[in-house]
Amino acid sequence: MNSALTENQRLIALREQHVPRGIATAHPVVAARTQGAELWDVDGKRYLDFVGGIGVLNVGHNHPKVVEAVRRQVGEISHASFQVVAYENYIQVAARLNKLVGGDAHYKSVLFTSGAEAVENAVKIARGYTNRTAVISFRGSFHGRTLLGVTLTGMSQPYKQNFGPFPAEIYHATYPNAYRGVSSDDALAELDELFATDVAPDRVAAIIIEPVQGDGGFLAAPSEFLQALRARCTEHGIVLILDEIQAGFGRTGTMFGFQHADIQPDLVTVAKSLAGGMPLSGVVGRTEIMDAPAPGGLGGTYGGNAVACAAALAVLDLFEEQDLLAQGETLAAQLRDGLLALQKRYPRIGDVRGLGFMQAIEMVAGDAARSPDAALAQKVIDEARNAGLLVIKCGVHRNVVRFLAPLVTTPEQVAEALQMLEKALATAC
Repeated sequence: MNSALTENQRLIALREQHVPRGIATAHPVVAARTQGAELWDVDGKRYLDFVGGIGVLNVGHNHPKVVEAVRRQVGEISHASFQVVAYENYIQVAARLNKLVGGDAHYKSVLFTSGAEAVENAVKIARGYTNRTAVISFRGSFHGRTLLGVTLTGMSQPYKQNFGPFPAEIYHATYPNAYRGVSSDDALAELDELFATDVAPDRVAAIIIEPVQGDGGFLAAPSEFLQALRARCTEHGIVLILDEIQAGFGRTGTMFGFQHADIQPDLVTVAKSLAGGMPLSGVVGRTEIMDAPAPGGLGGTYGGNAVACAAALAVLDLFEEQDLLAQGETLAAQLRDGLLALQKRYPRIGDVRGLGFMQAIEMVAGDAARSPDAALAQKVIDEARNAGLLVIKCGVHRNVVRFLAPLVTTPEQVAEALQMLEKALATAC
């Protein structure tokens, strides 16, 4: 091995030798340690991490309370499998999720490992409850990388590739996009056309929607759109599933994104920031729906792992003790104001959008159509990394730069990140 290589370069070369190309890594960086909203690579360079494990670290990297909860739990029960014996912290996580999502209504929760698992099981539960088969998701959505997950996902590349045939009875509707001229009324009219031409509503088990599309470009569903979906689902006996995997746990300024629309979903999928970096996901829903599958119909060896549950309880405590929702809203205002100011100086930022601390910029060409400019977005990302800021892209056309900094980021770090981003924009544009 060439001794002139940096440690990053040496390890990236090993990665290319031993890890398949199908799992892409956004940055040629190998992390050595992390804390809060900061990350240091193996060569000692410090970065502001505005990716947060792709929206997983709303309480930040290595929060001391999460670390202590994990250490304590490993010494008691590391793994027993809830399908073999119960353990208290799984039950405690379920109870707290039921209260957070259902309020005073009777809800139940089942825990899994990944967001894709949660989505798959939400569909199973909805089908089991309704005895129907069809599921409607939305163009631009992302619901995971399993075969059903990528079928539900409303983007062709890179997710679908040549992986078919895909599961049947999955349909895609239009998601509102004000920047591209698609109103709630437009999207609802197309949904009604879908009912009329492709699948009758009495054959639809579930409609699954992200309150803010994550990988689809940080598009927020207008309140009136979610309210209309709630009404149509109630009318036709369709289970309404809110995928809160990226938007949940304070990312949008409320605990869950659906709460902005003042609706009550039937099922909610959760993952990512639920457990502060530990792999944990779940489906939370109305008891009569959750109890539809017979014993043995739900599960998974690692689902609701005891260590991950301990981390989740610590995370939920932090939201209560540190008022992270208010803290996130303060940071969100600072970030949004900064992004809007940059947009005035750099017109290739076509749109600044998001909800709460879930913000993004859409990079466009200089033409009248504001055509998506994926190459420019990638250049901004690369130059931001050179300046010390880690961000990643999203959007159907991969021309959107998204910001997923922890809710424990300091105002000084947000200001520093905006300076780094401006430096990147000055070079890229």
